[in-house]
Amino acid sequence: MSNDFDGLVAVITGGASGIGAAIADRLASDGATIAVFDLTASTTHASFTVDIADDASVRAAVGAVVERFGRIDVVINNAGIGAQGTVEVASDEQWLRVLDVNVVGTARVTRAALPYLRRSSHASVVNVCSIAATAGLQERAVYSASKGAILALTRAMAADHLREGIRVNCVNPGTADTPWVSRLLDSAEDPAAERAALEARQPHGRLVAPEEVADAVAYLSSPRASSTTGVALAVDGGMQNLRVRPVD
Repeated sequence: MSNDFDGLVAVITGGASGIGAAIADRLASDGATIAVFDLTASTTHASFTVDIADDASVRAAVGAVVERFGRIDVVINNAGIGAQGTVEVASDEQWLRVLDVNVVGTARVTRAALPYLRRSSHASVVNVCSIAATAGLQERAVYSASKGAILALTRAMAADHLREGIRVNCVNPGTADTPWVSRLLDSAEDPAAERAALEARQPHGRLVAPEEVADAVAYLSSPRASSTTGVALAVDGGMQNLRVRPVD
């Protein structure tokens, strides 16, 4: 535990469960005041009901955070939705929904928070991206496209806001042990075999723990990382860059 975030207010979208909840807990342990934006209420941190697909909902929540805490210093854009299937089977409605939540939702939250981030001496934005942005995964066409957009958006935002003192980075988790992944496994014909396959495709041989992603986010958003911007930090057991031999 440290006090890196003492006096700072962090907004975390999708912070009520999974990776978002782990991030909220980690930043809180380092001294941050946490504001969770989610459709489901957080049981451990200040919670604001927000639909990031609705601009009015986002702006109202940002205003409520500033009214309650007086500032916003850190924004973690973690909220998102998944999608399975190839480009052949994905409907227009699915494309529009996933891109609206995952990509435009990230833009909405950041846009609403920017006036307050500009006032902070430790302003930081971290977007939760994915291994799907850097590796081709089967049956993930729509989701991969949305995360590829997040990777590009992160770099563009970092360039746009560098001179304003706002750092923008992203973290690229591999397949993580989250409730969403658990639901996918439960729906598989053979959940045990599917889990084994997901573990095997990551070179370190297991799913990524949400707390490992949270540690990476804590670094990227910390005032200690004041020279780090425009970076995509992989937390994927080596999946992005390593090519190791299978275990005999």
